[in-house]
Amino acid sequence: MRNESMLSKQRGATLVVGLIILVAVTLLMISAFSLSGGNLKVVGNMQFRNEAIAAANMAIEQTININFAAIDPANYPATVNIDIDQDNTTDYVVTIKAPLCLKATLAPVDPLASSGVNSTVANSSDYLTLWEIEATAQSQATGASVMAKQGISKQLTLSEYLLSTC
Repeated sequence: MRNESMLSKQRGATLVVGLIILVAVTLLMISAFSLSGGNLKVVGNMQFRNEAIAAANMAIEQTININFAAIDPANYPATVNIDIDQDNTTDYVVTIKAPLCLKATLAPVDPLASSGVNSTVANSSDYLTLWEIEATAQSQATGASVMAKQGISKQLTLSEYLLSTC
């Protein structure tokens, strides 16, 4: 008789403890889903940022490959459409600012003169110039924007130098 009275007292306690554990596990799972969703957003944003940097660098490389020093500064800012995933749709629109000439010096006649080995060699009519090119890429899908700068050294002939903004 004594065993039956003890069992009847404990039946309700097991149910309450089971419900508390179930609520705790449910809260733990909800917080895990919430954290994983936040991490997924962070990783996605990093991917879009890296793509935007790559698009800006592609536009800078295209600008470097043309004779940018001879282009009238009034033609800037220039826009370049970049298709990063090669699906024939524009993914990023990149705005290129007018290249900025930072420095220009007369070029030495031969390579030994630039190394300092022979400092008595006369200068040529070419110029060694240092430029800064700035590009801002904006995603068509997300609106994410990133700015990239790159420096470039370019040798200009006298006629190119006179046409440039240096």
